[in-house]
Amino acid sequence: MKVGVITLGCDKNTVDSERYLARLVGQGAERAVRLADADVIVVNTCGFIDAAKQESIDAIVEAGRLKAGGSCRAVVAVGCMVERHKSELAAELPEVDLFLGASEMDGLVPALRERGLLAADSAFDPHPGDRLYTGDLPHVRYLKVSEGCDHGCAFCAIPLMRGRHRSFDLDAIVREAQLLELQGAREVNLVAQDLAHYGRDRRDGAALPELLEALLAETSIPWLRLLYLYSAGITPPLIELLAGTPRIAPYLDMPIQHGSDAVLERMRRPERAHTIRERVARLREAIPDVAIRTTCIVGFPGETEDDFARLCGLLEEVRFDRVGAFTYSPQEGTRAAALADDVPMPVKHDRLERLGDLQRAITAERYERFVGRTVPAIVDRRGRRGGALEARLLWQADDIDGVTRLEGAAVPGDIVECVVEAVVDDYDFAARLARVTHPAAAPAPASARSRALPVMGRSGITDGSYGR
Repeated sequence: MKVGVITLGCDKNTVDSERYLARLVGQGAERAVRLADADVIVVNTCGFIDAAKQESIDAIVEAGRLKAGGSCRAVVAVGCMVERHKSELAAELPEVDLFLGASEMDGLVPALRERGLLAADSAFDPHPGDRLYTGDLPHVRYLKVSEGCDHGCAFCAIPLMRGRHRSFDLDAIVREAQLLELQGAREVNLVAQDLAHYGRDRRDGAALPELLEALLAETSIPWLRLLYLYSAGITPPLIELLAGTPRIAPYLDMPIQHGSDAVLERMRRPERAHTIRERVARLREAIPDVAIRTTCIVGFPGETEDDFARLCGLLEEVRFDRVGAFTYSPQEGTRAAALADDVPMPVKHDRLERLGDLQRAITAERYERFVGRTVPAIVDRRGRRGGALEARLLWQADDIDGVTRLEGAAVPGDIVECVVEAVVDDYDFAARLARVTHPAAAPAPASARSRALPVMGRSGITDGSYGR
């Protein structure tokens, strides 16, 4: 059986898809190079906002077309959107042979066997941390450290799709990071709904600083990056660790969602504007070069022009390096869905445009501090037709923070020092190579990657279970 995977949504979904693929290949399946050649197409859906749902439905319909006109024998829809809307999807999408929500993925292999699509005898049972890369940057990987969320923000459906927060076992996370390193990872991005909540539900005393210290001690991955931390959970021990550890990128993705306390209260967010100001000030005092990215929602129910002005005022004062913003849309089953969606769509779009104009100027001003400096970067792609390489400075996260056009001779996966010459196209940099500091390493053979490492706990070898 040849299997193809389509992944929609966030980086956490990417991690899940890589695990599903490893599990299927471990059971004797073969990864299809092209979707058109796949016997089974797995669509990992996103249900976060309406646009993401529509993208997921479009992908399922396209997979159905391949089934109707090609070698595909089955379409499987899995993930967040299926978790919430399985019955409705089953009624509307007859081309799908199997629906499995995010909490039902242990049933994937048995279901495919029952349908005669997967051989009864497995080749081997892969470690739960095993993953097969599905993208085009094998040196950039994502490491999910927990599942679910306890925050209960009024606008967010994630707890309805992913359940309450569960931290994974520290030793199993380290083992997974070691496997990623064997596969050639040079930059590993830690992801969760809120990284700062790591360990709060466990009784072994481990929290995010302890997890980071274990990753630093037991891997040699050059760059570790933290994505998705609520400001309320950024503690002095964590800041101290970030300030004193060059291998952890001076970068945080810290979603604030708004700058008006009245709106934050209606959103049921755990912080207020003063908390955000205080955390950013403390971070920049300890790590002067830190880059902080955030996200905001405009047009939440009851948002007045004064509320929006407070949001813009906070952005002007704090001066985040990057801001991702989107308009509010009600999500079925959330607390906010019971509120009147009383901000007209033209007003939402106008506020979104004004916020974008404001932040574009702030980002340009923040980025100017890099011009003329020699700084670290990672090479992502070769230049087209002999043109500049595509790289990212240490302060640019994969896929969301623009690129650096790098002149010089290097290969993807190289970590280099470069001289930044200019800010271009608002969010990108132009730079020239100074020297390669950490050449890209060839990944270990597949046989070594799958079975080479025992899971080493602090008190010896553990059983390797991926605790949830």
